[in-house]
Amino acid sequence: MDKIKKYVRKNALAVGLIIISSAAIIIGALIYAKTPPAMILFYSDTCPHCQNVAAYVEANGIKAKIKFEEKEVSNNQANATLMERKARLCKIDTAQGLGVPFFFDGQTCYMGDEPIIEYFQAHK
Repeated sequence: MDKIKKYVRKNALAVGLIIISSAAIIIGALIYAKTPPAMILFYSDTCPHCQNVAAYVEANGIKAKIKFEEKEVSNNQANATLMERKARLCKIDTAQGLGVPFFFDGQTCYMGDEPIIEYFQAHK
């Protein structure tokens, strides 16, 4: 027992750092676990179906009720690649390409203006 006390006294800083680091990791994991997955609406500026979704979102104040990111894909390759990754998570075959509007709610993918608007209607 005396050896343990001597060790702790001698290495108090290291032990303190280990305890603080462990606590920070646990707290970070808890915060991450409670953070909802990012919702993303992928669109193109020239897409008429995307404009239908945008008009519905605006007319119904959806952005104040549902938090989601919007990413334009026709002029941004990184956004297009991200959309493809989300589609693969939903087991969607991307070999023939993907269309927009495309909405990812963190678990499920919705393609087309009607399914996306129906999602917003059900979750507002």
